[in-house]
Amino acid sequence: MSATTPSAIQDRGIPQAWRRPLAVLVLLVVALLVLYRHTALGMVTIWWRSGTFTHAFLVPPIVIWLAWRRRAMVAPLTPRPVPWLALPIVALGAVWLFADFAAINAATQFALVAMLVLLVPAVLGWAVAREMAFPLGFLFFCVPVGEFLLPQLMDWTAKFTVIALRMSGIPVYQEGLQFIIPSGQWSVVEACSGVRYLIASGMVGTLYAYLSYHSTRRRLAFIAFALALPLAANWARAYLIVMIGHLSGNTLAVGVDHLIYGWVFFGVVMLAMFMIGARWAQPDLPLVPPTPVAAPRASAGWPAIAAVALAVVLPQAAGLWLRQNHAVPLADLPAIAAGAGWQDRPVPSDAWTPDFEGANVALHQHFLRAAASAQAASASPAPSVSATPQPLVGLHLQYFRDQDYERKLVSSSNAVVSPEDKHWAVTGRGVADFTPTGGGSVAALTTQVRASSLDAITAPRMLVWHVYWINGQPMTSDWRARVWGALQRMQGKGDDAALVLVYTTQDDGASQRLGAFLSQHWDAIDAELRRVRDAGRQGGAEAAR
Repeated sequence: MSATTPSAIQDRGIPQAWRRPLAVLVLLVVALLVLYRHTALGMVTIWWRSGTFTHAFLVPPIVIWLAWRRRAMVAPLTPRPVPWLALPIVALGAVWLFADFAAINAATQFALVAMLVLLVPAVLGWAVAREMAFPLGFLFFCVPVGEFLLPQLMDWTAKFTVIALRMSGIPVYQEGLQFIIPSGQWSVVEACSGVRYLIASGMVGTLYAYLSYHSTRRRLAFIAFALALPLAANWARAYLIVMIGHLSGNTLAVGVDHLIYGWVFFGVVMLAMFMIGARWAQPDLPLVPPTPVAAPRASAGWPAIAAVALAVVLPQAAGLWLRQNHAVPLADLPAIAAGAGWQDRPVPSDAWTPDFEGANVALHQHFLRAAASAQAASASPAPSVSATPQPLVGLHLQYFRDQDYERKLVSSSNAVVSPEDKHWAVTGRGVADFTPTGGGSVAALTTQVRASSLDAITAPRMLVWHVYWINGQPMTSDWRARVWGALQRMQGKGDDAALVLVYTTQDDGASQRLGAFLSQHWDAIDAELRRVRDAGRQGGAEAAR
Protein backbone atom coordinates (compact mmCIF):
# COMPACT_ATOMS: atom_id res chain seq x y z
CA MET A 1 0.00 0.00 0.00
CA SER A 2 1.48 3.36 -0.96
CA ALA A 3 0.61 6.93 -0.13
CA THR A 4 -0.57 9.20 -2.90
CA THR A 5 -2.17 12.58 -3.44
CA PRO A 6 -4.85 13.72 -5.92
CA SER A 7 -2.21 15.53 -8.00
CA ALA A 8 -0.29 12.29 -8.40
CA ILE A 9 -3.24 10.28 -9.63
CA GLN A 10 -3.33 9.44 -13.30
CA ASP A 11 -6.82 9.88 -14.68
CA ARG A 12 -7.83 6.67 -16.37
CA GLY A 13 -11.50 7.40 -16.87
CA ILE A 14 -14.42 6.28 -14.76
CA PRO A 15 -14.05 2.67 -13.53
CA GLN A 16 -16.55 0.25 -15.01
CA ALA A 17 -18.14 -0.48 -11.63
CA TRP A 18 -18.86 3.21 -11.13
CA ARG A 19 -20.42 4.16 -14.46
CA ARG A 20 -23.96 2.94 -13.94
CA PRO A 21 -24.28 3.96 -10.24
CA LEU A 22 -22.96 7.44 -11.01
CA ALA A 23 -25.41 7.81 -13.89
CA VAL A 24 -28.26 6.73 -11.60
CA LEU A 25 -27.14 9.17 -8.90
CA VAL A 26 -27.02 12.05 -11.38
CA LEU A 27 -30.48 11.18 -12.69
CA LEU A 28 -31.93 11.01 -9.16
CA VAL A 29 -30.33 14.33 -8.18
CA VAL A 30 -31.73 15.98 -11.30
CA ALA A 31 -35.16 14.45 -10.64
CA LEU A 32 -35.10 15.65 -7.03
CA LEU A 33 -34.16 19.20 -8.03
CA VAL A 34 -36.86 19.25 -10.73
CA LEU A 35 -39.60 17.90 -8.47
CA TYR A 36 -38.67 20.28 -5.64
CA ARG A 37 -37.67 23.11 -7.92
CA HIS A 38 -39.62 25.82 -6.14
CA THR A 39 -37.63 25.03 -2.96
CA ALA A 40 -34.31 24.96 -4.82
CA LEU A 41 -35.11 28.14 -6.74
CA GLY A 42 -36.25 29.73 -3.49
CA MET A 43 -32.77 29.19 -2.06
CA VAL A 44 -31.10 30.69 -5.12
CA THR A 45 -33.47 33.67 -5.03
CA ILE A 46 -32.52 34.39 -1.43
CA TRP A 47 -28.82 34.12 -2.30
CA TRP A 48 -29.34 36.64 -5.08
CA ARG A 49 -31.38 39.28 -3.28
CA SER A 50 -29.89 39.09 0.21
CA GLY A 51 -26.35 40.25 0.86
CA THR A 52 -26.35 38.07 3.98
CA PHE A 53 -26.33 34.87 1.90
CA THR A 54 -24.53 35.84 -1.32
CA HIS A 55 -21.60 33.66 -0.25
CA ALA A 56 -23.82 30.57 -0.72
CA PHE A 57 -23.23 30.79 -4.49
CA LEU A 58 -19.72 29.48 -3.73
CA VAL A 59 -20.91 26.42 -1.82
CA PRO A 60 -21.81 24.08 -4.76
CA PRO A 61 -18.48 24.60 -6.60
CA ILE A 62 -16.59 24.21 -3.32
CA VAL A 63 -18.42 20.94 -2.63
CA ILE A 64 -17.54 19.65 -6.10
CA TRP A 65 -13.89 20.62 -5.58
CA LEU A 66 -13.79 18.98 -2.14
CA ALA A 67 -15.30 15.79 -3.59
CA TRP A 68 -12.78 15.82 -6.45
CA ARG A 69 -9.92 16.00 -3.93
CA ARG A 70 -11.17 12.72 -2.41
CA ARG A 71 -11.44 10.83 -5.71
CA ALA A 72 -8.34 8.74 -4.96
CA MET A 73 -10.02 7.45 -1.80
CA VAL A 74 -13.29 6.40 -3.42
CA ALA A 75 -12.12 5.08 -6.80
CA PRO A 76 -11.04 1.66 -5.40
CA LEU A 77 -14.39 1.23 -3.61
CA THR A 78 -17.31 -0.68 -5.08
CA PRO A 79 -20.64 1.19 -5.04
CA ARG A 80 -23.29 -0.76 -3.12
CA PRO A 81 -26.83 0.70 -2.83
CA VAL A 82 -28.51 0.82 0.59
CA PRO A 83 -32.22 0.21 -0.04
CA TRP A 84 -33.48 0.89 3.51
CA LEU A 85 -32.33 4.52 3.21
CA ALA A 86 -35.51 5.06 1.21
CA LEU A 87 -37.29 5.20 4.60
CA PRO A 88 -35.41 8.24 5.99
CA ILE A 89 -35.75 9.89 2.59
CA VAL A 90 -39.52 9.42 2.86
CA ALA A 91 -39.39 10.82 6.41
CA LEU A 92 -37.49 13.86 5.16
CA GLY A 93 -40.05 14.21 2.40
CA ALA A 94 -42.79 14.25 5.03
CA VAL A 95 -40.91 16.98 6.90
CA TRP A 96 -40.59 18.91 3.65
CA LEU A 97 -44.31 18.50 2.92
CA PHE A 98 -45.37 19.73 6.37
CA ALA A 99 -42.96 22.67 6.22
CA ASP A 100 -44.20 23.47 2.72
CA PHE A 101 -47.79 23.69 4.01
CA ALA A 102 -46.52 25.93 6.83
CA ALA A 103 -44.47 27.97 4.30
CA ILE A 104 -41.31 27.65 6.40
CA ASN A 105 -38.45 28.28 3.99
CA ALA A 106 -35.60 27.06 6.16
CA ALA A 107 -37.27 23.73 7.02
CA THR A 108 -38.13 22.89 3.40
CA GLN A 109 -34.62 23.81 2.27
CA PHE A 110 -32.92 21.79 5.01
CA ALA A 111 -35.11 18.80 4.12
CA LEU A 112 -34.23 19.14 0.43
CA VAL A 113 -30.49 19.33 1.08
CA ALA A 114 -30.71 16.38 3.50
CA MET A 115 -32.46 14.32 0.80
CA LEU A 116 -29.70 15.25 -1.66
CA VAL A 117 -27.07 14.13 0.86
CA LEU A 118 -28.85 10.83 1.59
CA LEU A 119 -28.98 9.99 -2.11
CA VAL A 120 -25.20 9.41 -2.03
CA PRO A 121 -25.18 6.54 0.50
CA ALA A 122 -28.51 5.25 -0.84
CA VAL A 123 -27.05 4.80 -4.34
CA LEU A 124 -23.29 4.47 -3.77
CA GLY A 125 -23.14 2.97 -0.27
CA TRP A 126 -21.87 3.86 3.18
CA ALA A 127 -18.19 3.40 2.38
CA VAL A 128 -18.35 6.11 -0.29
CA ALA A 129 -20.45 8.38 1.93
CA ARG A 130 -17.91 8.13 4.77
CA GLU A 131 -15.12 9.26 2.48
CA MET A 132 -17.29 12.17 1.28
CA ALA A 133 -18.63 13.09 4.72
CA PHE A 134 -17.22 16.63 4.85
CA PRO A 135 -18.17 17.68 1.29
CA LEU A 136 -21.68 16.35 1.88
CA GLY A 137 -21.96 18.12 5.23
CA PHE A 138 -20.60 21.35 3.74
CA LEU A 139 -23.53 21.29 1.32
CA PHE A 140 -25.80 22.43 4.20
CA PHE A 141 -24.22 25.89 3.96
CA CYS A 142 -26.44 26.28 0.89
CA VAL A 143 -29.42 26.75 3.21
CA PRO A 144 -29.93 30.49 3.85
CA VAL A 145 -30.69 30.30 7.55
CA GLY A 146 -29.64 32.54 10.42
CA GLU A 147 -31.87 35.59 10.21
CA PHE A 148 -33.78 34.35 13.25
CA LEU A 149 -30.71 35.51 15.21
CA LEU A 150 -31.29 39.12 14.15
CA PRO A 151 -33.23 40.35 17.23
CA GLN A 152 -30.75 38.85 19.69
CA LEU A 153 -27.67 40.05 17.77
CA MET A 154 -29.12 43.56 17.42
CA ASP A 155 -29.85 43.64 21.15
CA TRP A 156 -26.29 42.53 22.00
CA THR A 157 -24.82 45.13 19.64
CA ALA A 158 -26.90 47.90 21.19
CA LYS A 159 -26.00 46.87 24.75
CA PHE A 160 -22.27 46.65 24.01
CA THR A 161 -22.25 50.01 22.21
CA VAL A 162 -24.06 51.77 25.04
CA ILE A 163 -21.77 50.25 27.68
CA ALA A 164 -18.66 51.17 25.68
CA LEU A 165 -19.89 54.74 25.14
CA ARG A 166 -20.57 55.21 28.85
CA MET A 167 -17.14 53.82 29.69
CA SER A 168 -15.76 56.43 27.26
CA GLY A 169 -17.40 59.19 29.30
CA ILE A 170 -20.27 59.92 26.88
CA PRO A 171 -23.75 60.17 28.44
CA VAL A 172 -26.28 57.89 26.75
CA TYR A 173 -30.07 57.66 26.92
CA GLN A 174 -31.26 54.26 25.66
CA GLU A 175 -34.66 52.85 24.78
CA GLY A 176 -34.52 49.43 23.17
CA LEU A 177 -32.37 49.62 20.04
CA GLN A 178 -32.46 53.43 20.04
CA PHE A 179 -29.97 55.54 21.98
CA ILE A 180 -29.22 59.23 22.11
CA ILE A 181 -25.89 60.91 22.81
CA PRO A 182 -25.22 64.68 22.94
CA SER A 183 -24.29 64.80 19.24
CA GLY A 184 -27.31 62.94 17.88
CA GLN A 185 -29.52 59.88 17.79
CA TRP A 186 -28.42 56.41 16.73
CA SER A 187 -30.23 53.15 16.23
CA VAL A 188 -29.13 49.56 15.68
CA VAL A 189 -30.68 48.27 12.44
CA GLU A 190 -30.41 44.90 10.72
CA ALA A 191 -27.19 45.84 8.92
CA CYS A 192 -25.60 46.52 12.33
CA SER A 193 -26.51 43.12 13.78
CA GLY A 194 -23.43 41.39 12.37
CA VAL A 195 -25.46 38.39 11.21
CA ARG A 196 -23.92 38.43 7.73
CA TYR A 197 -20.43 38.53 9.24
CA LEU A 198 -21.32 35.64 11.54
CA ILE A 199 -22.75 33.41 8.79
CA ALA A 200 -20.01 34.12 6.26
CA SER A 201 -17.28 33.69 8.85
CA GLY A 202 -18.81 30.40 10.02
CA MET A 203 -18.71 29.00 6.49
CA VAL A 204 -15.20 30.23 5.71
CA GLY A 205 -13.92 29.17 9.15
CA THR A 206 -15.32 25.66 8.76
CA LEU A 207 -13.66 25.25 5.36
CA TYR A 208 -10.35 26.65 6.65
CA ALA A 209 -10.43 24.34 9.68
CA TYR A 210 -11.00 21.28 7.47
CA LEU A 211 -8.19 22.18 5.08
CA SER A 212 -5.67 23.35 7.70
CA TYR A 213 -6.08 20.81 10.52
CA HIS A 214 -6.61 17.08 10.80
CA SER A 215 -7.15 17.11 14.56
CA THR A 216 -10.86 17.19 15.46
CA ARG A 217 -10.12 19.27 18.56
CA ARG A 218 -8.28 21.92 16.57
CA ARG A 219 -10.98 22.01 13.92
CA LEU A 220 -13.74 22.54 16.47
CA ALA A 221 -11.70 25.13 18.35
CA PHE A 222 -11.06 27.15 15.18
CA ILE A 223 -14.73 26.98 14.14
CA ALA A 224 -15.72 28.31 17.57
CA PHE A 225 -13.13 31.07 17.16
CA ALA A 226 -14.46 31.87 13.68
CA LEU A 227 -17.94 32.32 15.17
CA ALA A 228 -16.89 34.37 18.19
CA LEU A 229 -14.48 36.74 16.44
CA PRO A 230 -16.99 38.38 14.03
CA LEU A 231 -19.41 38.98 16.91
CA ALA A 232 -16.82 40.80 18.99
CA ALA A 233 -15.49 42.60 15.90
CA ASN A 234 -18.98 43.79 14.95
CA TRP A 235 -19.55 45.21 18.43
CA ALA A 236 -16.26 47.06 18.18
CA ARG A 237 -17.21 48.28 14.70
CA ALA A 238 -20.55 49.66 15.93
CA TYR A 239 -18.85 51.46 18.80
CA LEU A 240 -16.16 52.93 16.52
CA ILE A 241 -18.75 54.15 14.02
CA VAL A 242 -20.66 56.01 16.74
CA MET A 243 -17.42 57.45 18.17
CA ILE A 244 -16.21 58.58 14.73
CA GLY A 245 -19.56 60.19 14.06
CA HIS A 246 -19.58 61.86 17.47
CA LEU A 247 -16.03 63.21 17.25
CA SER A 248 -16.45 64.41 13.63
CA GLY A 249 -19.74 66.18 14.23
CA ASN A 250 -21.61 63.47 12.29
CA THR A 251 -19.72 64.17 9.06
CA LEU A 252 -18.05 60.75 9.02
CA ALA A 253 -19.28 57.20 9.66
CA VAL A 254 -22.74 57.92 8.27
CA GLY A 255 -24.35 56.87 4.99
CA VAL A 256 -21.99 55.14 2.58
CA ASP A 257 -19.04 55.65 4.96
CA HIS A 258 -20.90 53.43 7.41
CA LEU A 259 -21.01 50.55 4.91
CA ILE A 260 -17.43 51.05 3.70
CA TYR A 261 -16.08 50.96 7.22
CA GLY A 262 -18.12 47.82 7.84
CA TRP A 263 -16.84 45.79 4.86
CA VAL A 264 -13.27 47.01 5.18
CA PHE A 265 -13.39 46.15 8.86
CA PHE A 266 -14.74 42.69 8.09
CA GLY A 267 -11.96 42.07 5.55
CA VAL A 268 -9.35 42.99 8.15
CA VAL A 269 -11.00 40.67 10.69
CA MET A 270 -10.97 37.75 8.22
CA LEU A 271 -7.29 38.35 7.45
CA ALA A 272 -6.49 38.40 11.17
CA MET A 273 -8.45 35.18 11.66
CA PHE A 274 -6.47 33.38 8.95
CA MET A 275 -3.16 34.68 10.27
CA ILE A 276 -3.97 33.45 13.77
CA GLY A 277 -5.21 30.10 12.47
CA ALA A 278 -2.08 29.61 10.37
CA ARG A 279 0.09 29.52 13.51
CA TRP A 280 -1.40 26.15 14.47
CA ALA A 281 -1.88 24.74 10.96
CA GLN A 282 -0.96 21.07 10.53
CA PRO A 283 0.69 19.61 7.43
CA ASP A 284 -1.52 17.66 5.05
CA LEU A 285 -1.66 13.96 5.64
CA PRO A 286 -1.00 11.86 2.53
CA LEU A 287 -4.04 10.13 1.09
CA VAL A 288 -3.81 6.37 1.37
CA PRO A 289 -6.36 4.78 -0.94
CA PRO A 290 -7.83 1.50 0.27
CA THR A 291 -6.58 -1.65 -1.39
CA PRO A 292 -9.10 -2.83 -4.00
CA VAL A 293 -10.81 -6.01 -2.88
CA ALA A 294 -11.77 -8.59 -5.42
CA ALA A 295 -15.56 -8.70 -5.48
CA PRO A 296 -18.33 -9.69 -7.84
CA ARG A 297 -19.26 -7.07 -10.37
CA ALA A 298 -21.51 -4.56 -8.67
CA SER A 299 -25.06 -4.46 -9.88
CA ALA A 300 -27.07 -1.31 -10.19
CA GLY A 301 -29.33 -2.53 -7.36
CA TRP A 302 -32.52 -1.77 -9.28
CA PRO A 303 -34.94 -2.66 -6.46
CA ALA A 304 -33.04 -0.30 -4.16
CA ILE A 305 -32.95 2.42 -6.83
CA ALA A 306 -36.68 2.01 -7.43
CA ALA A 307 -37.37 2.35 -3.70
CA VAL A 308 -35.28 5.53 -3.51
CA ALA A 309 -36.96 6.97 -6.60
CA LEU A 310 -40.39 6.24 -5.09
CA ALA A 311 -39.31 7.92 -1.85
CA VAL A 312 -38.37 11.05 -3.81
CA VAL A 313 -41.68 11.20 -5.69
CA LEU A 314 -44.07 10.24 -2.86
CA PRO A 315 -44.08 13.59 -0.93
CA GLN A 316 -44.87 15.52 -4.11
CA ALA A 317 -47.76 13.20 -4.95
CA ALA A 318 -49.12 13.51 -1.41
CA GLY A 319 -48.88 17.29 -1.64
CA LEU A 320 -50.87 17.38 -4.87
CA TRP A 321 -53.62 15.27 -3.31
CA LEU A 322 -53.82 17.35 -0.11
CA ARG A 323 -54.03 20.65 -2.03
CA GLN A 324 -57.21 19.80 -3.91
CA ASN A 325 -59.52 22.06 -1.87
CA HIS A 326 -59.36 25.84 -2.35
CA ALA A 327 -61.37 28.63 -0.79
CA VAL A 328 -62.90 31.42 -2.85
CA PRO A 329 -61.09 34.77 -3.11
CA LEU A 330 -61.84 37.44 -0.51
CA ALA A 331 -63.73 40.62 -1.34
CA ASP A 332 -63.52 42.63 1.87
CA LEU A 333 -63.85 42.44 5.65
CA PRO A 334 -67.07 43.53 7.37
CA ALA A 335 -66.68 46.46 9.77
CA ILE A 336 -66.78 45.65 13.48
CA ALA A 337 -69.76 47.28 15.15
CA ALA A 338 -68.94 49.45 18.16
CA GLY A 339 -70.02 47.83 21.41
CA ALA A 340 -71.99 49.49 24.18
CA GLY A 341 -70.04 52.43 25.58
CA TRP A 342 -67.96 52.85 22.41
CA GLN A 343 -68.36 55.02 19.33
CA ASP A 344 -66.94 54.81 15.80
CA ARG A 345 -64.60 57.56 14.71
CA PRO A 346 -63.31 58.33 11.20
CA VAL A 347 -59.79 57.14 10.37
CA PRO A 348 -57.52 59.88 8.97
CA SER A 349 -55.54 59.13 5.83
CA ASP A 350 -52.21 59.46 7.66
CA ALA A 351 -53.14 57.11 10.51
CA TRP A 352 -50.47 54.73 11.75
CA THR A 353 -50.32 51.23 10.24
CA PRO A 354 -48.24 48.24 11.34
CA ASP A 355 -45.49 46.82 9.15
CA PHE A 356 -47.45 43.72 8.09
CA GLU A 357 -47.73 43.00 4.37
CA GLY A 358 -49.33 40.41 2.11
CA ALA A 359 -52.89 40.34 3.46
CA ASN A 360 -55.71 39.58 1.02
CA VAL A 361 -57.92 42.21 2.65
CA ALA A 362 -57.52 44.61 5.56
CA LEU A 363 -59.71 46.73 7.81
CA HIS A 364 -58.77 49.81 9.85
CA GLN A 365 -61.16 51.39 12.36
CA HIS A 366 -61.01 53.91 15.19
CA PHE A 367 -63.10 53.76 18.36
CA LEU A 368 -63.69 56.12 21.29
CA ARG A 369 -65.26 55.36 24.61
CA ALA A 370 -68.73 56.96 24.61
CA ALA A 371 -68.46 58.00 28.25
CA ALA A 372 -65.18 59.75 27.56
CA SER A 373 -66.67 61.45 24.51
CA ALA A 374 -69.64 62.73 26.51
CA GLN A 375 -67.38 64.00 29.26
CA ALA A 376 -65.29 65.90 26.74
CA ALA A 377 -68.42 67.40 25.16
CA SER A 378 -69.65 68.68 28.53
CA ALA A 379 -66.44 70.55 29.28
CA SER A 380 -66.50 74.31 29.80
CA PRO A 381 -67.46 76.14 26.57
CA ALA A 382 -65.15 79.04 27.38
CA PRO A 383 -62.81 79.68 24.41
CA SER A 384 -59.78 79.84 26.71
CA VAL A 385 -60.44 76.36 28.11
CA SER A 386 -60.01 73.30 25.91
CA ALA A 387 -60.82 69.74 26.90
CA THR A 388 -57.97 67.26 26.69
CA PRO A 389 -58.59 64.98 23.66
CA GLN A 390 -59.52 61.49 24.77
CA PRO A 391 -57.24 58.73 23.40
CA LEU A 392 -58.67 56.66 20.57
CA VAL A 393 -58.35 52.92 20.16
CA GLY A 394 -57.31 51.81 16.69
CA LEU A 395 -58.20 48.38 15.30
CA HIS A 396 -56.30 46.69 12.48
CA LEU A 397 -57.61 43.48 10.96
CA GLN A 398 -55.59 41.81 8.21
CA TYR A 399 -56.91 38.60 6.67
CA PHE A 400 -54.73 36.03 4.89
CA ARG A 401 -55.85 33.16 2.64
CA ASP A 402 -53.96 30.82 0.26
CA GLN A 403 -50.69 31.84 1.86
CA ASP A 404 -47.33 31.08 0.28
CA TYR A 405 -43.67 31.84 0.90
CA GLU A 406 -43.94 35.43 -0.27
CA ARG A 407 -47.29 36.25 1.32
CA LYS A 408 -48.00 34.90 4.80
CA LEU A 409 -49.10 36.20 8.18
CA VAL A 410 -46.32 34.79 10.36
CA SER A 411 -43.09 35.90 8.74
CA SER A 412 -39.75 37.36 9.79
CA SER A 413 -40.54 40.37 7.60
CA ASN A 414 -43.91 41.04 9.26
CA ALA A 415 -43.66 43.02 12.49
CA VAL A 416 -45.50 45.69 14.44
CA VAL A 417 -42.59 48.00 13.60
CA SER A 418 -39.88 46.97 11.16
CA PRO A 419 -36.28 47.43 12.33
CA GLU A 420 -35.78 49.58 9.21
CA ASP A 421 -38.73 51.88 9.99
CA LYS A 422 -37.54 55.51 9.87
CA HIS A 423 -40.49 56.97 11.79
CA TRP A 424 -41.18 54.58 14.66
CA ALA A 425 -39.05 52.46 16.97
CA VAL A 426 -39.81 49.66 19.43
CA THR A 427 -38.92 50.46 23.05
CA GLY A 428 -40.32 47.41 24.82
CA ARG A 429 -42.19 44.13 24.41
CA GLY A 430 -44.27 41.90 26.65
CA VAL A 431 -47.41 39.81 27.03
CA ALA A 432 -50.85 40.73 28.40
CA ASP A 433 -54.15 38.91 28.96
CA PHE A 434 -57.76 39.93 28.50
CA THR A 435 -61.05 38.15 29.20
CA PRO A 436 -63.74 38.24 26.49
CA THR A 437 -67.34 38.63 27.59
CA GLY A 438 -68.01 35.09 26.41
CA GLY A 439 -65.51 33.72 28.92
CA GLY A 440 -62.02 32.31 28.82
CA SER A 441 -58.74 34.17 28.67
CA VAL A 442 -56.82 35.31 25.60
CA ALA A 443 -53.13 36.28 25.55
CA ALA A 444 -51.84 39.16 23.44
CA LEU A 445 -48.35 40.33 22.53
CA THR A 446 -47.64 43.90 23.63
CA THR A 447 -45.29 46.35 21.94
CA GLN A 448 -44.31 49.80 23.17
CA VAL A 449 -43.56 52.17 20.31
CA ARG A 450 -42.25 55.71 20.13
CA ALA A 451 -41.76 58.11 17.27
CA SER A 452 -38.18 58.61 16.14
CA SER A 453 -37.20 61.98 17.58
CA LEU A 454 -34.20 63.59 19.25
CA ASP A 455 -36.49 64.61 22.09
CA ALA A 456 -37.21 61.15 23.52
CA ILE A 457 -39.20 62.61 26.43
CA THR A 458 -41.89 64.36 24.39
CA ALA A 459 -41.92 62.05 21.34
CA PRO A 460 -45.36 60.49 20.61
CA ARG A 461 -45.73 57.00 22.03
CA MET A 462 -48.16 54.15 21.45
CA LEU A 463 -49.03 50.86 23.10
CA VAL A 464 -49.86 48.07 20.66
CA TRP A 465 -51.45 44.69 21.38
CA HIS A 466 -51.77 42.00 18.73
CA VAL A 467 -52.99 38.40 18.42
CA TYR A 468 -52.69 35.84 15.64
CA TRP A 469 -56.05 34.33 14.69
CA ILE A 470 -55.26 30.99 13.05
CA ASN A 471 -58.36 29.31 11.65
CA GLY A 472 -60.41 30.17 14.72
CA GLN A 473 -57.67 29.83 17.35
CA PRO A 474 -56.02 32.88 18.99
CA MET A 475 -52.24 32.50 19.39
CA THR A 476 -49.18 34.54 20.24
CA SER A 477 -46.42 32.02 19.42
CA ASP A 478 -44.98 32.22 15.90
CA TRP A 479 -44.04 28.55 15.67
CA ARG A 480 -47.34 27.34 17.13
CA ALA A 481 -49.22 29.52 14.66
CA ARG A 482 -47.28 27.98 11.79
CA VAL A 483 -47.70 24.41 13.01
CA TRP A 484 -51.43 24.79 13.68
CA GLY A 485 -51.97 26.47 10.32
CA ALA A 486 -50.14 23.67 8.50
CA LEU A 487 -52.13 20.97 10.32
CA GLN A 488 -55.41 22.67 9.44
CA ARG A 489 -54.37 23.02 5.81
CA MET A 490 -53.29 19.39 5.51
CA GLN A 491 -56.69 18.33 6.88
CA GLY A 492 -58.42 20.26 4.12
CA LYS A 493 -59.67 23.01 6.44
CA GLY A 494 -57.86 25.83 4.67
CA ASP A 495 -55.16 28.19 5.86
CA ASP A 496 -57.28 31.21 6.79
CA ALA A 497 -55.50 33.42 9.30
CA ALA A 498 -55.77 36.99 10.52
CA LEU A 499 -53.91 39.63 12.44
CA VAL A 500 -55.96 41.28 15.20
CA LEU A 501 -54.11 44.39 16.33
CA VAL A 502 -55.22 47.28 18.55
CA TYR A 503 -53.29 50.37 19.54
CA THR A 504 -53.70 53.54 21.53
CA THR A 505 -51.70 56.46 22.87
CA GLN A 506 -49.28 55.40 25.59
CA ASP A 507 -50.36 56.76 28.97
CA ASP A 508 -51.23 55.46 32.43
CA GLY A 509 -54.55 54.05 31.20
CA ALA A 510 -53.39 52.58 27.90
CA SER A 511 -53.29 48.92 29.02
CA GLN A 512 -56.68 49.19 30.73
CA ARG A 513 -58.17 50.86 27.63
CA LEU A 514 -56.94 48.19 25.20
CA GLY A 515 -57.92 45.39 27.56
CA ALA A 516 -61.42 46.80 27.94
CA PHE A 517 -61.85 47.19 24.19
CA LEU A 518 -60.71 43.65 23.38
CA SER A 519 -62.71 42.15 26.24
CA GLN A 520 -65.90 43.71 24.87
CA HIS A 521 -65.22 43.28 21.13
CA TRP A 522 -63.26 40.03 20.86
CA ASP A 523 -66.33 37.82 20.48
CA ALA A 524 -67.65 40.06 17.68
CA ILE A 525 -64.25 40.10 15.93
CA ASP A 526 -63.93 36.33 16.22
CA ALA A 527 -67.47 35.81 14.91
CA GLU A 528 -66.86 38.01 11.86
CA LEU A 529 -63.58 36.27 11.05
CA ARG A 530 -65.24 32.86 11.37
CA ARG A 531 -68.03 34.01 9.09
CA VAL A 532 -65.52 35.05 6.44
CA ARG A 533 -63.69 31.73 6.79
CA ASP A 534 -66.85 29.61 6.58
CA ALA A 535 -68.10 31.54 3.55
CA GLY A 536 -64.80 30.81 1.80
CA ARG A 537 -65.00 27.10 2.60
CA GLN A 538 -68.59 26.86 1.39
CA GLY A 539 -67.78 28.71 -1.82
CA GLY A 540 -64.76 26.50 -2.42
CA ALA A 541 -66.80 23.32 -1.90
CA GLU A 542 -69.48 24.52 -4.34
CA ALA A 543 -66.82 25.40 -6.93
CA ALA A 544 -65.27 21.93 -6.54
CA ARG A 545 -68.64 20.33 -7.29
